Amino acid sequence: MTEESILPLAAVLVSAVAMVLIIASYRYPNVREGWSVLAALAKFGIILSMLPDVLDGTTYYWSLQESLGIEFLAGIDFVLRADPLGMLFALLASFLWIFTSFYAAGYMRGLDEHAQTRFFASFAASLSAALGIAFAGNLVTIFIFYELLSLVTYPLVAHNEDDEARIAGRKYLTYTFFGGGVFLLAGTVLTYWLTSMTADGATTAFESGGIGALAEAAQAEPVFAQAAFFLLIAGFGVKAAVMPLHSWLADAMVAPTPVSGLLHAVAVVKSGAFGVARVILEVFGPGLIHDLPLNVPGIGEVGLNVPVAILAAFTLTAASIIALRKDHLKRRLAFSTTAQLSYIVLGLSMLHPFAILGALFHIPAHAFGKLTLFFCAGAVHVETHTDYVSEMAGIGKRMPLTMSAFAIGAAGMAGMPLIAGFVSKFYMLIGSADVGGGYWLFASALILSGILNIAYLWPVVYTAFFESEDRHDAKPLLEFPPGGKRESDFGEEVATDGGNPVDEDEDATADESEDADGNAGDDKPPSGQPRPADDDAGETEAAGAGTPLESEPDSDGADADTDTDDDYEYAVDKYPSDAAVPGNRGAHADHAEGHHDHGDHHDHHGGAPPGGWERHSPFSESTWLMLMPITVIAVGAVTLGVIPDYAVFLDLVTYIVETVFGMEWSELSALSHEEILAEVLA
Repeated sequence: MTEESILPLAAVLVSAVAMVLIIASYRYPNVREGWSVLAALAKFGIILSMLPDVLDGTTYYWSLQESLGIEFLAGIDFVLRADPLGMLFALLASFLWIFTSFYAAGYMRGLDEHAQTRFFASFAASLSAALGIAFAGNLVTIFIFYELLSLVTYPLVAHNEDDEARIAGRKYLTYTFFGGGVFLLAGTVLTYWLTSMTADGATTAFESGGIGALAEAAQAEPVFAQAAFFLLIAGFGVKAAVMPLHSWLADAMVAPTPVSGLLHAVAVVKSGAFGVARVILEVFGPGLIHDLPLNVPGIGEVGLNVPVAILAAFTLTAASIIALRKDHLKRRLAFSTTAQLSYIVLGLSMLHPFAILGALFHIPAHAFGKLTLFFCAGAVHVETHTDYVSEMAGIGKRMPLTMSAFAIGAAGMAGMPLIAGFVSKFYMLIGSADVGGGYWLFASALILSGILNIAYLWPVVYTAFFESEDRHDAKPLLEFPPGGKRESDFGEEVATDGGNPVDEDEDATADESEDADGNAGDDKPPSGQPRPADDDAGETEAAGAGTPLESEPDSDGADADTDTDDDYEYAVDKYPSDAAVPGNRGAHADHAEGHHDHGDHHDHHGGAPPGGWERHSPFSESTWLMLMPITVIAVGAVTLGVIPDYAVFLDLVTYIVETVFGMEWSELSALSHEEILAEVLA
């Protein structure tokens, strides 16, 4: 049943209105950030009001042509539609925005960041675009919001305004706006052209189980239908960071952590995974994908889903291996996101009800877990200016609640029981096992990736809680020699590339190549040596990122290049935290006395301060603006894992699977995969 309503439009526009109010309140920070919270609450309330009826079979929609009498394009309407799949994405993004609004306020104030009004305004605009993607009723509407999301998130990616941020921003636009947009537009045009050949006429409107007119046209033009499928998957696959279209994501970690958290773990990347779900479930449908095979020489006929599944399995394995070597925490989490998104794509492409249910449930499961991890990484940066895993030995004493929440998020990413990630991966494993045949390879990839998740996330937890500052293994897992080298913060310094001694005559300033959010490089080089280019993150190394800023002459006309403490300024910590961190805000020169003389010229640069971490009790380690969101989101990840039957997201994804296959869940559970496809094709 469909019902015309202004609610889908209101849900999209509420944060756009907030954007205007945020800009108007730029002189009043509390009012400005209050608009963000109020808009988030209003958006979530509107979406929540539609949820009961949507679960009962009602679809709310708003049409530009029916409401205002305006024809958007010839034969194509601009439609916003709150259906079950759209509600899944919208409910998730709107709920998490509430807590991200609080966290962002604490983070931006904690670092005394510049351009905060622009930041919050862009954030609100991004949520409007994300909700537009969620509620888009056809391929044309989703294309518009998909491109708009890339544009309004660019200021967030390039927020730091240094060379590295600008390069990352340009790369982000090149991949997502131009690359992904072109693929998506081409696939949309092909779909429109194919359906125009049928008696029902041209359409790009989503239909549960697939567009009927497209299935009819595909029988006459199978090659063009196959091309449309792969173009649409590629278009959405860019934002889903499927390899080889993934490298923009790691570079976009130069953005402030709230951006990395919500937009790059929830809204932006999830819009790509959500788009893949729309294509597989509501444009082509499992039946047409299975019935429109590719003829591969030497192999025979394979379904359109198989190449997508193979690419997703490769991505989740390769990205997990790359994450093993990342010492920079946010970049490790970025490659983890690349892997976790491919879980969703892999589950969808298996075309099995259990696998699809697991893939759809992994959208909220990953969002809660990964948002927890990013929030924790940001809190550690704000309070201690520590961004490298190799510098976190014993930090659990300083930030016990934060690192405990990190452990929960890490367990969820690894698929450990009682955390949301276990539920989603369990269903995907059941689905891959039930399909049988060569699909055991995909089950193996899921298991292997889970093991790798433990391998690259557990060392963070172990370093924080089970190592001490004066004796710890400061090396990423795959660095050599095997076993690593011992490093003491109070004794002889050992470099993390295998123990090369520090050259006292080398330029000490090269070691501090990180921006105000600590994102310049991913692996910390030997102390006192320049950070090497990241060979897997693209060609985005900025030639001056993190180098000393050009300071101006002082009032006496002295040259800024003198070695005085007052005149020497670094890009890192240009906006130092105003949070009181006793013992952690002083010079870091004592970390390796005699080797880091530049430490006297700016605030703490990461790692334990002289004397080790100061022990803090939970809730005293940071401000409530940051600790409250971390706690709530971590509890949410546990809730989704402990009582999934009572969590609305599982009800929603179960209903989506039932509508796609046209059968009750009890019927789907009783049939084999072949029988289910036979029913769908019939």
